[in-house]
Amino acid sequence: MAKECRFRLLLPVYVMTATVANVGTTAAPPPPPGVTVALLSTYERGFECDVGAGGHSGNMQTNDDCSSGGSIGSSSSPHADAFSAYDGALALRHAGEVAHVRALAELGRSALREARQGGVRGMASDMELRSVAAEAAGMARSTDRRVQREIDHAMTVVDDYPAVFAAWVERRIERGHVDAVVRVGAGVPLELRGEFERAAITACERDVPSRVQGALEVLAAQVHPQSFTERHRAAAAERCVRVFPGPDGMSNLVATLPTVIAAGMFDRLTQMGQALKDAGADAGAAAVDDGAAAVDDGAAAADAAAEPDLRTMDQRRADILGDLVLAGAPVVDPTTGIDRSGGLGAIRARVQVAITAESLTGSDQHPAEVVGAGLIDADTARRLAGQTREWDRLFVDPITRTPVEVDTYRPTAAMAKLLRARDQHCRFPGCRLAAIRCEIDHTRDYALGGHTHLGNLAHLCQRHHSMKQFTSWQVRQVGGGVLEWTSPRGRIYREDVPIPAVCFTPSTADPPPGPRRSVHDQKTGDPPPF
Repeated sequence: MAKECRFRLLLPVYVMTATVANVGTTAAPPPPPGVTVALLSTYERGFECDVGAGGHSGNMQTNDDCSSGGSIGSSSSPHADAFSAYDGALALRHAGEVAHVRALAELGRSALREARQGGVRGMASDMELRSVAAEAAGMARSTDRRVQREIDHAMTVVDDYPAVFAAWVERRIERGHVDAVVRVGAGVPLELRGEFERAAITACERDVPSRVQGALEVLAAQVHPQSFTERHRAAAAERCVRVFPGPDGMSNLVATLPTVIAAGMFDRLTQMGQALKDAGADAGAAAVDDGAAAVDDGAAAADAAAEPDLRTMDQRRADILGDLVLAGAPVVDPTTGIDRSGGLGAIRARVQVAITAESLTGSDQHPAEVVGAGLIDADTARRLAGQTREWDRLFVDPITRTPVEVDTYRPTAAMAKLLRARDQHCRFPGCRLAAIRCEIDHTRDYALGGHTHLGNLAHLCQRHHSMKQFTSWQVRQVGGGVLEWTSPRGRIYREDVPIPAVCFTPSTADPPPGPRRSVHDQKTGDPPPF
């Protein structure tokens, strides 16, 4: 009997942290024919839970599997009664939301049936729905327009996505998952919706609603007959800036921009806001030190120290945006001084982009990913790669689909690069703050004997890093970058390694004929583009 052999080949994905300056929308020349690369169909990551006796575990089914099988937490917990009440409230909320959506969908169907029986069409048919929505709005103490939108949404969920609705009813997914599937699925052709729906349910079962958007966008791009690059070009033609007046003398400035531009703008505003905060703290400390030297200077120092920058980060971002647009630079730059060169204006935007080697060399047009923001077209990713001085070749295991190695070896820098690529975001369950804004944490404290290696390091945001240190939450690494969090009540949450939105699957097609490469060419080992 023949033995089955399985080979594991590490396939490269290129990861770069690019400086965003000027990325145009001019199309790049069409790529040469090459190997077809399929995107991932799902994100294989999420939670698992273990509530002990009476319960059982499952992927992202904590509201059902982890709560319906037994009591919540330990009977000795001081919060046992409160958590029990909360568990019951979750069940009631779920039942109420499902019943509400069903009732709204039935209102819509009833209006359509009545219109058909009366033989009316077009505007007259819509009038029946408006009438029903108006009466329902009176019952709900809401507006008829809002209720009609809710009816339309409910009919879409129940009638157009029956499998998603059934998964929600069974509490395999949450309401947020349903809304995300409907939102992303709006761009999927009707004949391909069933394929998208099945894959979307799998993705939703493995992660929280706030994280599935990227996975769903990848799935939608995968099944869509039109390439992502073509759709991006059409969408980019609609870019615009609008102003919506608001109350109390405020307005909303809304810019519709390519994802890489928007992500870069937000990153630069955040960096500049943090620089303002740091400069203010340094100036206050310097003023206090100067005040100790002289009485007159001390009074001025006291005044300076008494006026710290109390603005929130959101307020600083908004102020800096206004200054940059109206004046071309921040009006007040505290980083400029006798011994400073005005570093605030020198801050540049950064985005982390993951792209397959095939897309990088132009062999295909599969989208790349701006980590923490979404997909971008291959043309834009290649332009960013051309403007970036340094980018890393990352090898991905095609079976586990997780990053395992970078092709440069500098003990500190290389590990940090691999960790950023592996983790993508904070590794606390449900948190999606990008890794570039997080801290690399020793899972087992270094002071307690923890080593500085990949199996003991993970990204945590400041909030969850502090919570790990100062509360009863515990975490351990179980191998392969997988974290296992234990709550103060003893519940276990499994945090799998995030799957890159762009990944290789081996192509079964024969490679196109081409010129035979010499032995010298085959041994150069140069990274793409060759």
